[in-house]
Amino acid sequence: MAVPKDVIDLTSGIEVSGTVSVNYADVLTPAALAFVAALHRRFNGRRLELLAGRVIRQAAYDAGELPDFRADTAAIREDNWTVAPIPAALRDRRVEITGPVERKMIINALNSGAKVFMADFEDSSAPTWTNQIDGQRNLRDAIDGSIEYTSPEGKQYRIGVDPAVLVIRPRGWHLPERHVTVDGETLAGALLDFGLFAFHNAARLHADDLGPFFYLPKLQSMEEAALWEEVMSFAENQLSLPRGTMKATVLIETLPAVFQMDEILHALRRRIVGLNCGRWDYIFSYLKTFRAHADRLLPERGQVVMTVPFLKAYSELLIRTCHRRGAFAMGGMAAQIPIRGDDAANEAAMEKVRADKLREVTAGHDGTWVAHPALVPIAKAIFDAHMPAQNQLHVLRDDVNPSRDQLIAPATGTVTRAGFDNNVEVCLRYTAAWLDGLGCVPIHNLMEDAATAEIARAQLWQWLHHGPIEFSDHAPIDFALFDHALATHARRLRESQFPGHDRADEAAALISTLTHADELRDFLTLPAYDQLA
Repeated sequence: MAVPKDVIDLTSGIEVSGTVSVNYADVLTPAALAFVAALHRRFNGRRLELLAGRVIRQAAYDAGELPDFRADTAAIREDNWTVAPIPAALRDRRVEITGPVERKMIINALNSGAKVFMADFEDSSAPTWTNQIDGQRNLRDAIDGSIEYTSPEGKQYRIGVDPAVLVIRPRGWHLPERHVTVDGETLAGALLDFGLFAFHNAARLHADDLGPFFYLPKLQSMEEAALWEEVMSFAENQLSLPRGTMKATVLIETLPAVFQMDEILHALRRRIVGLNCGRWDYIFSYLKTFRAHADRLLPERGQVVMTVPFLKAYSELLIRTCHRRGAFAMGGMAAQIPIRGDDAANEAAMEKVRADKLREVTAGHDGTWVAHPALVPIAKAIFDAHMPAQNQLHVLRDDVNPSRDQLIAPATGTVTRAGFDNNVEVCLRYTAAWLDGLGCVPIHNLMEDAATAEIARAQLWQWLHHGPIEFSDHAPIDFALFDHALATHARRLRESQFPGHDRADEAAALISTLTHADELRDFLTLPAYDQLA
């Protein structure tokens, strides 16, 4: 049952628009919304200042400036200091599984055998109002032990013994939540996700020595990390929790952030647990940061792997930085999913997972990510064999000290017709599914989230705007080819039963507009949000 209203004023100065289900009454309580509003009133001004700073920095990059280590924070990098002790629940993170905050997914992930489940309100969730608020209810039920799910076929799902530790990823600072305003201002998605979760669950998690724990996405600077420190400290005070109760892991998934890893750890030193190699978004950030630099184009997506020099330097510097400060260095995502009906193809895919996880554990990472429960035992076997202790904080990696130029060196390679076509197809299919409310989409035996679509559309924009770019067979890449490929894949998607097939034309129109635009947009999800159901 739902109560349709144009605007519902649930407490003074706070308005929730759209359809409000009566099932959400225990999530959107006046007290919870008042807490969220307090976060907005105290911190939204600073958030907007920091987002404006991103625009200024990007303009400098567009004018030819290159990202670099900061001169004004050299003392932080040079001084000897460490982060606060890591809680027992997070000292062994050898395998973490990620996924959206959908009810069945939460149960399966908690039962997967992974050490940690990163419940995601961000890149693997399409932020419909229903998805976000249902997600809050689902997580609350998981924490109090009441969560269950019955499939349409009658199969029942419940949490078993020894579930994974729960870590929550709120949306990034840049994403709005249009369904809630405070004093007439649009609420930040991050503050809604964090605020509702903390208000309803922090006391229970603290009592069980299970947090609350958070993954913080898309940060570009120590100042953005410091804002999270202030938000969490304020929340702890308001919720009568000891200072430092809330713990954070930061995804290093933007190019500017790799030059401020020490500074980010320092800003959050009372509560940070580690940094994570968010490699897909990191590749996207490289493309976006250098959108105006024709000399820094990357080859097709499949050739930009973690062994290319700038990515290898990034991951090894992350390990060195974290372990020097007593924090964990988490590895990246394995997006493969089982290939049914083709044993040879499935084994080849799983061998790629093993090789990737072996690279990570032997480099010194303390854990890794997978996107599917079937990958948990594969990744765990590799880490168990090479990391018998809970972590590898003793692996200091003093042998690596990459320079600025090594961290931004473009990868060499080619663009094939197949690679170009794949970018068009994946970007279209993901965007259409996202507009239909799905943020985690299986495409060609990979579990894709927003980062893959962002890489694909950023590469298409650069190849088309920094011409003449040629395929490996020397044929030119041009807009006529792009328009034809987009129209072809839109027709195929429209005639298929793939997720989002009924949003194919809307997705194609959006991708066409963004690709033809004179400037590369910062995020696909911002203009797409205006069209989200």
